[in-house]
Amino acid sequence: MIVVMKKSASEAQVKEFIQSWQEKGFGVHVSKGESTTIIGLLGDTSKLDTAQVSANEIVDVVQRVSAPYKMASRKFHPENSVIPVGTGEYASTFGNGNVGVIAGPCSVETEEQVVAIARKVKKAGARFLRGGAFKPRTSPYSFQGLGAQGLEFLKTAKKETGLPIVTEIMDVRQLTYFDDVDLIQVGARNMQNFDLLKELGKVKQPILLKRGMSATVKELLMSAEYIMASGNEQVILCERGIRTFDNYTRNCLDVSIVPWLKRESHLPVIIDPSHACGLRWMVPVLAKAAVAVGADGLIIEVHNNPEKALCDGEQSLTPAQFSELMQILPKYAALDGRTM
Repeated sequence: MIVVMKKSASEAQVKEFIQSWQEKGFGVHVSKGESTTIIGLLGDTSKLDTAQVSANEIVDVVQRVSAPYKMASRKFHPENSVIPVGTGEYASTFGNGNVGVIAGPCSVETEEQVVAIARKVKKAGARFLRGGAFKPRTSPYSFQGLGAQGLEFLKTAKKETGLPIVTEIMDVRQLTYFDDVDLIQVGARNMQNFDLLKELGKVKQPILLKRGMSATVKELLMSAEYIMASGNEQVILCERGIRTFDNYTRNCLDVSIVPWLKRESHLPVIIDPSHACGLRWMVPVLAKAAVAVGADGLIIEVHNNPEKALCDGEQSLTPAQFSELMQILPKYAALDGRTM
């Protein structure tokens, strides 16, 4: 249930109103805009009489929310969420009108490799460094990543370049390694790992939540709700392609999800064109389409020697190709007044 406060309501009155509902056992989410304060009541509100709630002198409007996701809904939070990532000089944000680009190798292979790539993607304009330390692979015989050592190499690259690091977590037990990770990624296979999502609701870092390969948009938002309801409202949604009946590309990029999500939710939305198609030559085309349709960012795989990559080399751009793409993308961002 959404309760819109009157502009004349004082802070003391709003605080008292919130406390009264908390004492009744309801969760309370507060969204403050420039001129409006919106209170979201969380819990079983089906038996609440809207007329009784609106009888309070400081209440302007009362509305029921039919969607099962509450905190992720734009009705609860009308203004776009701006999610900060990183600290210090190179900290940046998603959701504030800029298109943020995350780039780096699918897997961290060596310290020299990830540091060299970090320097090149930073020079090309990337704001964040990605790299897989723990890798979920379909085959148990494929390279599974360097684990904790890979995270140390990422931290070295961050120290050398200043770029905030983005990497994937696969298991609750790995959380102890992620204290210095700036943006924790939940991969498609873990989108509905609810125990993991609830634990990520307790951490201080923002979460990059990827859509499952067969997940509906509603399921993606419900997974975001798990994280937010557990206390962490810093969630960035990521479309990385879904599985369809055809296999001419690795997955099918659902670009229509961007305008739909931005209408339904206040959370930033980014696109992963690399996993969507699995084809190096197609990545720049899909990246341009993603920016044109309104995505808040991109996550792109870049490798200095894709032919010898230990993971997903066929979908990785070379640093030169990435640099060329980054020179073109600002034109697409400018279509609706955004910047890179």
